[in-house]
Amino acid sequence: MQGRAASVLTLVRGRDDHLRNLMRGLARQRRAPLELVIAWMQPEPAPDLPDTGCPVRHLHVPGEPMPLAAARNRAAAAARGERLIFLDVDCIPGPNLVAAYAAAQAEALLLGEVLYLPENAVGPGLDYAALDRLGQVHPARPPIPEAGSRPEPNPTELWGLSFSLPAEAYARVGGMDEGFTGYGAEETDFAMRLAASGLPTHWIAGARAYHQHHPVHVPPLHQFEHILRNAARFYARHGRWCMEYWLGQFREAGFIAWDPDGPTIERLATPSPAEIAAARQPGTRLFS
Repeated sequence: MQGRAASVLTLVRGRDDHLRNLMRGLARQRRAPLELVIAWMQPEPAPDLPDTGCPVRHLHVPGEPMPLAAARNRAAAAARGERLIFLDVDCIPGPNLVAAYAAAQAEALLLGEVLYLPENAVGPGLDYAALDRLGQVHPARPPIPEAGSRPEPNPTELWGLSFSLPAEAYARVGGMDEGFTGYGAEETDFAMRLAASGLPTHWIAGARAYHQHHPVHVPPLHQFEHILRNAARFYARHGRWCMEYWLGQFREAGFIAWDPDGPTIERLATPSPAEIAAARQPGTRLFS
């Protein structure tokens, strides 16, 4: 079954080489997408972009802190496909990713598999056998179904690296909340609002992507202000916390006082530049 025409959407700020690899992966698809929509959160598009085998459309979405929710909304509004495939700029699509998402029978928010790559895993060409061998599943992620899709009762399993949904469903809930700025929580809030609208969440077989390595911070002190602000906004709307893992790291490091069962976060200290630098992990660390 051919399925629905699908637009691939990605957001970019300062990851030009990662974007080029994403675009090379689109050129290798068994089923080409209808288009690639790039939302640039930087002044100018990157030069010398490779051929994707499909039309490419460019949007400029300025803003500080990084306007992730706004960029996704602009890209979704511009997309022409019946199905939207959001692919993080760090991700290289496997050859079957577009076909798997486009042909899915489930009327749902679809979550695909992501393998995390070590440093220097991506060479001049895309050797998918090597990427399969080197890639690792995040330890917090469940196994992917071998075929078809599997319902996921917890919509907060949505992470923004690779997911797909009908364009109509995205518009029906008003897209992502642009009150979340910078890093964190906008995807979880979006997933919960989709679930409340009646759209279920499913894991989908075959839509594999490969996350290109970039340095991680443990704790993510470089995003400290964003995470605290967005976590508080999320709690005010939903009466529960998100990003508990990172909040727990901040608490253990002595930066906040926080009870997962309570309604507030108390700031005890602000990370210094030296502390932020010290949280940066070596290249062997794949996960935050």
